[in-house]
Amino acid sequence: MLGSTLAFALMQICVKYLPHIPAHELILFRSIISIVLSVAMLQKLGIPLLGNNKKVLLMRGIFGTTALLLFFYTLQNIPLASAVTIQYLSPIFTALFAAIFLKEKMQIKQWLYFGVSFAGVALIKGFDERISLTFMLIGICSAMFSGMAYTCIRQLKDTEHPVVVVLYFPLVAIPIMSVLSYLNWVTPQGTDWLYLLLMGLFTQIAQILMTKGIQSGVANKMISLKYVGTIYALAIGYILFGESYGIMSLLGIAMVIAGVVLNLWKKKSKA
Repeated sequence: MLGSTLAFALMQICVKYLPHIPAHELILFRSIISIVLSVAMLQKLGIPLLGNNKKVLLMRGIFGTTALLLFFYTLQNIPLASAVTIQYLSPIFTALFAAIFLKEKMQIKQWLYFGVSFAGVALIKGFDERISLTFMLIGICSAMFSGMAYTCIRQLKDTEHPVVVVLYFPLVAIPIMSVLSYLNWVTPQGTDWLYLLLMGLFTQIAQILMTKGIQSGVANKMISLKYVGTIYALAIGYILFGESYGIMSLLGIAMVIAGVVLNLWKKKSKA
């Protein structure tokens, strides 16, 4: 989980350096790199490319593609730490979907922790003029689709290799993003190509490590470690992009993380 968090942080830097490239075009480049690496890895391991549970794998690809597209929009348009923090609402949506569709019971305290996290998002929005309501809602939708994707990944833990799970992202994304990019193409220039390559490599590493983490019982006990990413985002935003935060915005970020971590702790204590 720590390795995944670091790789995602490096990917986020690349995206922030490419604000002039449309988000769907970034995902197209990222997906091309991912499909090449994934196919090569699976062929080397002798693992069938398309997996076993194709329906859930396809759903994971659709939800993951939607989540990343919306996340890239927020990365390009609001401060880095705020975009990352709002994305960290995804475990809350995962728990909500489990309660609705899988009939998993939730305690009153868990709903309270959810409320703390969403109040934190409201605090971030209310005290940071750089964040519009539109992009806040886009960020929340990204977290929601991520929660759906994570639910699919957990369902696939006993039947699919992590790289097969990762492969379904570009399989879904490339056709969709190709059409969107054709309609609104921006040709990368100079160092853009380097950032695009690094973005694809870091995302591939992050996705594989994250998938292994989600599918690992041991890693799930340490899942709060992924929230080190907020510290990365705050530091990177300040050092590289000159982003600063007021006390109330920092309090909002802390509330989001606290609400999610407390909910995860509560679920573990029930188990």
